[in-house]
Amino acid sequence: MNAHEVPEPILNSPFRGTRSKLAHLRARPAGAAFRHRVKVDWDNAAPLHLDPMDIPPEVEMKAGLLSNRGRPSLVGPGSLERVDLNPFREGKRRQRLEFEMARDLTRDYSKQPGCDAPPHVMFVQLATIVRQYLREKVRPIEPAQDVDAFLSPWYGWLLERLVAAIRPDDLNGETTELPCTESGREPGSTAEVDIVTRLEPYPVVKSHINAVVPDTAKWEQCAAYRLDNSELVDAFVKNAGLGFAIPYLHNGEHHEYLPDFIVRPAGGGERFLILETKGYDPLKDVKTQAAHRWVRAVNASGDFGLWDYALVSDPGMVDETIDRAAELISSDPKSARKH
Repeated sequence: MNAHEVPEPILNSPFRGTRSKLAHLRARPAGAAFRHRVKVDWDNAAPLHLDPMDIPPEVEMKAGLLSNRGRPSLVGPGSLERVDLNPFREGKRRQRLEFEMARDLTRDYSKQPGCDAPPHVMFVQLATIVRQYLREKVRPIEPAQDVDAFLSPWYGWLLERLVAAIRPDDLNGETTELPCTESGREPGSTAEVDIVTRLEPYPVVKSHINAVVPDTAKWEQCAAYRLDNSELVDAFVKNAGLGFAIPYLHNGEHHEYLPDFIVRPAGGGERFLILETKGYDPLKDVKTQAAHRWVRAVNASGDFGLWDYALVSDPGMVDETIDRAAELISSDPKSARKH
């Protein structure tokens, strides 16, 4: 297949001039800086699903006898031994496990440059947060049990979700988390996009870039069609070649989440919607949590317009989602900043 080159950005009729040009922010949340009080955004905190496909609840083992082909075999002398997680579950007190997790979180936060709270003050709050997360956000899939969350890799994933969800309690005197921008670079813009792709471009009108480069066979094309023909949309752009990314942590490593679209709702003003169209993604909740944290930090600064984030699992809901987001941002800016 020949490569399809997306030309330099053009302004399609009827969007002459700079009306459909979109700028985006190169930023990340600056991190939690607090003195005494922390809280959790429970509405957007990513849950942890304990899937037995990650850790089998039981396995059968046998002495490693090789077949005549040099491969391990269960056929031969000796009996099969069944090993399960019951000894771990029965030998661990839940209260002790919660204590150890709160201790680990306290150690991590105490080492952060912005943390001035004494460890004993942090521990009491984090222990309460750990208990509530285990009660409300840990979701075992049978035959897994909630105590299995303290096994690797679930334990590490749980800590990562908590670290991402905990933030300064700005309602009780703490400093609101703000974005950290790249001082050496200007905000990104659709004017910078110049990419080459083997994917088939999908032509659009309400975009400074003359085509959408979809990552799916039909999904993003359908969403792009809805955006391009919606009266609720002033301009939009597919996030391909823009350099717009939201950082998140998974498996102990930093990653970048690339949402599908940036939308400017109709009605004027510096208002933007980050729109994700997604089917199955095992990290969907983690990415959504990171996106809401990014939006909250950027809105708190007040210097980059008002942003919102929405995830739709059905392209037919695009219009409804844009309408809801535009109404939230325009009717109650203060709530959008806290969203």
